Amino acid sequence: MSKPLRVAVQMDPIATVDINADTSFAMIEEAQARGAAVWTYGPQDLSYDEGKVVARAKKVRVSRDPGNHAQEDDAQTLDLRTDVDVVLMRQDPPFDMAYITAAHLLELIAADTLVVNDPAWVRSSPEKLFPLLFADLMPPTLISRDLHAIGAFRARHKDIIVKPLYGNGGAGVFRLRAGDSNYSSLLEMFFSISREPVMVQAFLPAVSAGDKRIILVDGQLAGGFNRVPQKGETRSNMHVGGRAEPVEMTPRDIEICQALGPTLKARGLLFVGIDVIGDYMTEINVTSPTGVQELKRFTGIDACALMWDAIMARLGA
Repeated sequence: MSKPLRVAVQMDPIATVDINADTSFAMIEEAQARGAAVWTYGPQDLSYDEGKVVARAKKVRVSRDPGNHAQEDDAQTLDLRTDVDVVLMRQDPPFDMAYITAAHLLELIAADTLVVNDPAWVRSSPEKLFPLLFADLMPPTLISRDLHAIGAFRARHKDIIVKPLYGNGGAGVFRLRAGDSNYSSLLEMFFSISREPVMVQAFLPAVSAGDKRIILVDGQLAGGFNRVPQKGETRSNMHVGGRAEPVEMTPRDIEICQALGPTLKARGLLFVGIDVIGDYMTEINVTSPTGVQELKRFTGIDACALMWDAIMARLGA
């Protein structure tokens, strides 16, 4: 590509990110190091306007300068079909109708502008439902709002995890041991606030040793690290105080990645994070996977560089 790459990043406000942890920041930093021009905008700045998909975006330059890490120009309207080469869809969930609408709009430009990850497949690969295609890699799992089905699953497995089907960051995840008196009240609460089923899984004691975040780029294993829950906590998500630490990839981790890789590549899911507890995959994160800075600190593997290499290959550059 003879001209500098033009990149628009659909994300949460860049002024608020943690420059030592945020993956979108690291992606922008790597694009900038390669000479790309980068703009950022929020999903609320995205519009369909008489045949065009446009965004009110600000050109940005980033640096490792705490409190002054993003220099932004005044907002301008970009035609995402003609004014940019790549759009990164990086806003955090929840995976709600606003998220789905943004994916629909970005799908309209996908024939002309590379959108990462592919918005049609982001829309059709919810992070807790997508793994069902690989049931042999998952722990025992039920998705239902049928009280009889949930009760029977609990009777079989005794110790269970219940979580919202479209939640993120560990929010609303509960462990219910056999005989827990909160069981009925918890389901009443879930079903009173949502018409969705819940995900119920057998509790995996291996979570006490950590929940691995493994990153795949264009269907290939990049690397991973461990997230260890705080004492007395079931959830290991970084948002709720999980501690990151280095970890070796096991033969089972590699087997899981090899099983997923062809499907991820075929769906245009170029940057993906999976969660693995013990021998089981629990989620496939395709919306705005995190963890590249921890991965680089612990292993030296630069997943952002690998991602931009894969993007340039897709563009034929």
